[in-house]
Amino acid sequence: MMNMKNLTLSALTVLSAVNTALAFSSVRVVVPTAATRTTTRLFSSSFDHALLFDCDGVILETEELHRLAYNAAFEEFDLTIDGTPVEWSLEYYDMLQNTIGGGKPKMRFFFTEKGTFPMVGSKPAPSTEEEQEALIDALQTFKTAQYKTLLETQATPRPGLLRLMDQALADPTLAVGVCSASTKEAAQKTLELTLGPDRVSQLNVCILGDDVPTKKPDPLIYNVARERLGNLAPEKCVVIEDSLIGLKAAKGANMQCVITYTSSTASVDFYGNGAQAKVPDLDAANVQLEDIFGPLREQGPTAELLEGKKDPVDATVV
Repeated sequence: MMNMKNLTLSALTVLSAVNTALAFSSVRVVVPTAATRTTTRLFSSSFDHALLFDCDGVILETEELHRLAYNAAFEEFDLTIDGTPVEWSLEYYDMLQNTIGGGKPKMRFFFTEKGTFPMVGSKPAPSTEEEQEALIDALQTFKTAQYKTLLETQATPRPGLLRLMDQALADPTLAVGVCSASTKEAAQKTLELTLGPDRVSQLNVCILGDDVPTKKPDPLIYNVARERLGNLAPEKCVVIEDSLIGLKAAKGANMQCVITYTSSTASVDFYGNGAQAKVPDLDAANVQLEDIFGPLREQGPTAELLEGKKDPVDATVV
């Protein structure tokens, strides 16, 4: 007969396996081991606030990798429109990432804007909706594989990101999550390479790719995250974003939003669109968890976030 000590060890082994399998699920399973940082946040209803991170551009400055991967897919399929190879310039992709959420919608927008789908090698452009969707699906599949290859050698978290996330994961009153419109396979690879499995396993909510039917700027992804955290009040949720469509999604969900802009989004009027704060990156402004949630806990949803550290409202960023 198995004694109590062996039974406990066996149970912990099973729980550890479950925790690994659910690394990308919506709610974290906590295993009471020394390796687990947080042992008291067992129930979502216990959270006072939430910190939700976008992925691309926030955790990792990935947009140029995405652009290169799309262009590699266009080249691989030999796409041309009116005899000209399909290629997205840096300027055009900047516009896309600040306007359209998700890879497939970006391609649909581009082909619609051009007024035609491209030829594929010597084959005529797909004419039926079914053929057009099949091409987009094939392009996205190749692009995702190419993107993952690029990530293997170029995945470096944005400055200050891991420090802030670790501070958040160490706070038992704070839920932590990632909400990304990127293809699920690509987003999982990004999180694996930048956060590591230990941090990913501690996320309380993780919504990726097609986990929700509509992309940002629709606020659904953040509304679903809030619901999965026990219907936490939206004013108690803070979102870290880098783009206008991400900001619009956060504000559409009535959440607070801090922007860590990139070179591609630096000129966007984030304050005019409702951002509570914006900084070039979390390290440059020395953003600490207390700079965000200290004021919220003391003063409520009207509190000023990142006081003395954020870019001034009238700052001109080039």
